[in-house]
Amino acid sequence: MAFTVVIPARFASTRFPGKPLVDVLGKPMVQHVYERALESEAKRIIIATDHEQIAEVAAGFGAEVCMTSASHQSGTDRLQEVVSTLGFDDSEVVVNVQGDEPLIPPRIINQVAKNLIEHADAGIATLSETIHSVDSLINPNVVKVVCDEAGRALYFSRAAMPWPRDAFMQGVTASMPSGYAWQRHIGLYAYRVSLLNDFVTWPVAAIETTESLEQLRALWKGVRIQVAIAEEAPLQESIPLMICSV
Repeated sequence: MAFTVVIPARFASTRFPGKPLVDVLGKPMVQHVYERALESEAKRIIIATDHEQIAEVAAGFGAEVCMTSASHQSGTDRLQEVVSTLGFDDSEVVVNVQGDEPLIPPRIINQVAKNLIEHADAGIATLSETIHSVDSLINPNVVKVVCDEAGRALYFSRAAMPWPRDAFMQGVTASMPSGYAWQRHIGLYAYRVSLLNDFVTWPVAAIETTESLEQLRALWKGVRIQVAIAEEAPLQESIPLMICSV
């Protein structure tokens, strides 16, 4: 299974500037991400950044670095610049692993790449996990995904989707409604390079702007996004504890 991991690591985050460089148990966060990617089956791992300090730190722990523009509006744009700069073939598969996910399981990096490779009709593959609480179901920061019977995404939304009409109309909100396994989208993507090259030429879609979900641009253009339930879920909730324990 041949694929490349690209780790976008942007310095100028509005919510947490310099986040990829924050010290987590004695190492910069982006190094933890890189080391998790090393444990995957990726043939190549590249850190993509627009900041010299991140580039220097990454080179210091042995990572391949690709400098990218600071003007990109999205991580997908940054990813496409990498594959273009490095001359990737249209048929290659690239997995986008965010630079602020130090606990990402290598197993699901492999899984999302394999999922795309095995589905020749898909341009993108991604993952999900089952939602177990009403709080998560109605939380707009928890992105939901609905798929068809073949695992292809029908839609992504910040709203509870599908809407449990009968349960919510009856005021049953203390526990999860029955009858459906609601899915939280996990933001780990595998792309075909040909899709990345097309994506950056498409105008932003109205549904993308409305939901603030970039993957909706691909659905709007008819791209098949293959979704699988993650074999192991990322432990995002542990990251603040890791930072505070230093």
